[in-house]
Amino acid sequence: MFDRKTIRRRRAALVAFVAASMVLITMSFSGGGPLGAIQRGAQDVVSPIETGANRALKPVRDLFGWLGDSFDAKDDNEQLRDEVAGLRKELATRQTARRDADQLRGLVGLRRTDGFPGATNPVAARVIARSPTVWYSSIRVDKGRSDGIRPDQPVIAAGGLAGKVTQVSGGSAQVTLITDSSSAVSAQVVPNGANGIIKPEVGKPDDLLLDFVQKGRRVRRGGTVVTSGFASDEVKSIFPRGIPVGRVSRVDLDEVELYQRVHLKPFADLRRIDFVQVLTKRPGARAGVPSP
Repeated sequence: MFDRKTIRRRRAALVAFVAASMVLITMSFSGGGPLGAIQRGAQDVVSPIETGANRALKPVRDLFGWLGDSFDAKDDNEQLRDEVAGLRKELATRQTARRDADQLRGLVGLRRTDGFPGATNPVAARVIARSPTVWYSSIRVDKGRSDGIRPDQPVIAAGGLAGKVTQVSGGSAQVTLITDSSSAVSAQVVPNGANGIIKPEVGKPDDLLLDFVQKGRRVRRGGTVVTSGFASDEVKSIFPRGIPVGRVSRVDLDEVELYQRVHLKPFADLRRIDFVQVLTKRPGARAGVPSP
């Protein structure tokens, strides 16, 4: 235990220390007195050193700042790329779905047109392969013999006639398009009834030719061309009457020839087919009977 004198001395020392501290703090803030002079002198000495150090270290600080900004920008760029990729994928999915829906609606609408043959049982199929050339001559679909598909059955796409089945396997079939060089379709211009044979214009999938149209039946631009279902003792068309094929775009008149050369644009977009319907024969139905 401390005696009273010791306690008094220590209390007095503590009071003196606190008082001195208060005086020093006050002088430091006011900038006056010897302490202020000492501080100003120290600042005068240290200031050039501090300035030089700041200048020397500035490139280092800038480098670290640039590195930090670069890493942040890289992270932001990667995030933006991921977002853009996601948006592109979503857009492609929506565009594909819209295109598929448009084609399916086109097929349904085609079957509802006046005069469309009703003695058929359409089998919907998806295109799984296309001809490797730019002539758009054939496609392969995902339905085959097990689905009732047989050679020479007509094939339609959104808008109109696309071609015919030429090869069949168990689960797929090849379709030769009306733009193939071997294709020939007996057709008729409505309403005037001029008949001819549709042949492809090689290298021009958007331009078909209706040949052997006699000049006595004047064909005008804008007329609709449909399959005629022409049959004789020697030749029988595999295409039933009434399938829309295209619209007359131009007529070439030749004074020497006996026939008109009629150009038509096909209703079906033969370069971008994703869905088709194969017109299989309906059991018990007679070919060429129009839909009610």
